[in-house]
Amino acid sequence: MARIRIPSTIVLIFVTVQTGFLLFMYARYSSFLPQSEEKPSQVHILILSSWRSGSSFVGQLFSQHPSVFYLMEPAWHVWVTMYQNSAKVLHMAVRDLVRSVFLCDMSVFDAYMPWKRNLSDLFQWAASRALCSAPACDSFQRTDITSEMACKTLCGRYPFGKVEEACKTYSHVVIKEVRFFDLKVLYPLLTDPSLNLKIIHLVRDPRAVVKSREQSVKALARDNGIVLSTNGTKVEDSKYKVMQEVCRSHVQIYETATLKPPNFLKDRYLMVRFEDLVRDPLSEISEMYKFADLSLTPRLKSWIYNITHGQGPGKKKEAFKITSRDAVSVSQAWRNVLSFQKVKKIQEVCKGAINILGYQLVDSEKEQRDLTLDLVLPRRQNQFSWSSFNPKH
Repeated sequence: MARIRIPSTIVLIFVTVQTGFLLFMYARYSSFLPQSEEKPSQVHILILSSWRSGSSFVGQLFSQHPSVFYLMEPAWHVWVTMYQNSAKVLHMAVRDLVRSVFLCDMSVFDAYMPWKRNLSDLFQWAASRALCSAPACDSFQRTDITSEMACKTLCGRYPFGKVEEACKTYSHVVIKEVRFFDLKVLYPLLTDPSLNLKIIHLVRDPRAVVKSREQSVKALARDNGIVLSTNGTKVEDSKYKVMQEVCRSHVQIYETATLKPPNFLKDRYLMVRFEDLVRDPLSEISEMYKFADLSLTPRLKSWIYNITHGQGPGKKKEAFKITSRDAVSVSQAWRNVLSFQKVKKIQEVCKGAINILGYQLVDSEKEQRDLTLDLVLPRRQNQFSWSSFNPKH
């Protein structure tokens, strides 16, 4: 029987074509696989805000949830260590630290805390319910509502390694940060396949922010200097230069997310106004939880009601604490406390943010003091966020 001899070049071509066909079919098949199979197991939430905007309160709404590992402003360590730099220069270092925390890799803190350390060496560690309950600390259950004071008393001496150990046991990792001024800086995190990142952008009426900042002038002085690039010099911001930068950043973040945003931002950005939150807490929190793939528990509902229906606006010494207060009164306090001259100056430096974020300007002291005049404009939902701007008549 005669043998057919096939040239090796033809065999090579055949194998190459066959391999290419198999790769093509695999690629087509892979494209039909459910996207959820490719997502990381954890959900990552970044609460993006600025100082004195109610972000600590929003952080607690997530921290107290039994499915959440929460850290409050871990980038504080970057700014304290590298305080002679500007906020812009520190953006990448902050972003790298935040990414590592989201991935539960706490070795990133070695650069900022080189000594042998405990939980208590981490900035505002006791604000994290996850660091006050097992496996980080044996004193509380995950379903407990914890207080900073009790946590500090019982859990501070636990080893720092418990931070990473605890982080890996939660379905959600939530970070609250006030040290990002540009949404585009976060694009590498939003497109990182190892992260499942969503952003909650919390804003507040700039006039209310200034009123709150005046309670914490010394505490904010170093951060002010970094914002204004003063090479380490502290600033008290009596001329509202820092507020101008803060307002500018909120506009930049909002416009980047809503005016022709990239496709990867779809369903991953939510704007929240502090004023809407305190007027209708359960509704707004339910919306945030839905966005974050979390459920509101009966115990959390009860705690949220109590924390937002206290007596009075809170004391000056409680400026950085979450205590039971009349939240609506807190959001309106600036209208009685600030002079109209101050309000006019704030409106000058933050006019764009006030308009774009949906607040009403005031033209006189009478309008400012008239609490029947609602200065928070209605909002409208859209695909990525909401926008509301009704020019004053």
